[in-house]
Amino acid sequence: MKKKLAMLFTAMLLLILAACGQSASNDSSEKKETEEPKIASLSIHLTNDLLALGITPVGSVVGGELNDFLPHVKNQLKDTKKLGPAKDPDMEALIALDSSVIYIDEGISGEDISKYEDIAPTVSFNLDEGTWRDHLNKIGKLVDREQEAEDFIADYESLTNEVKTLASDELGENSKVMAIRVTAKELRVFTTKRPLGPVLFEDLGFKPAAGIEELDSTQPYEVISQEVLPDFDADAIFVVVNSDDEAQTGFKQLEESAIYQGLKAVKNKHVYVVSDQPWLDYSALGNKLAMEEAKELFSK
Repeated sequence: MKKKLAMLFTAMLLLILAACGQSASNDSSEKKETEEPKIASLSIHLTNDLLALGITPVGSVVGGELNDFLPHVKNQLKDTKKLGPAKDPDMEALIALDSSVIYIDEGISGEDISKYEDIAPTVSFNLDEGTWRDHLNKIGKLVDREQEAEDFIADYESLTNEVKTLASDELGENSKVMAIRVTAKELRVFTTKRPLGPVLFEDLGFKPAAGIEELDSTQPYEVISQEVLPDFDADAIFVVVNSDDEAQTGFKQLEESAIYQGLKAVKNKHVYVVSDQPWLDYSALGNKLAMEEAKELFSK
């Protein structure tokens, strides 16, 4: 009888332990599912890739000229610690975050990666390699959100196809396009490089205006004089004007010039003034917002 009771007690004890183990395993699994990685982002573009996947970084650098988060994502970063500009991040604030991982842009922060590795494990991204899709997929793998990344890209492709159809209806097929930026001191023409090149010439499939492909594609833009604008012979022109008063005045003066008035795109009312953000934010979220604006532009 004693033997039977001992065996029964042992069996019951094993069942209880197994049940506890299963409960602990479930708790651990649930905790793993609900916990987000504490990521500190030292790139505004990587920050916006994270937001595209539904992840809010605990800390992020800010736009250099703005000294703040980019306007199209500011509301989503109200609980995120500002870490200063990417070229000179606030190291004390970064250390205080106690983040689990740091994401950096190799082109800006990659010269001395060890100082970040001393704080937390660091992942480096070369944003000049591949496209924003590649960067988003890489992050998706790191944070176990590969499906979310695939879904985001699929939605973007669907939206882009809509815009292509609208643009073709308005401009005709094989339209030659260029993009310029007016600043307080100079007039710039964008090359085929990011931020605008891939959106216009790859995603939307516009043909580059005459001479665009001959520009230095390792640089985002080239400074030009307004006198050479006719040489590009563009069917459509996208224009980014800086928000400061001097740039705004400069654009008004450009608009009033005989050279500008004589441009084919101007005569045919195919000039599209767009904001610097999100159009110059070459990230998953930035590009999608820009594409949504493009849909509105070509739907009018």
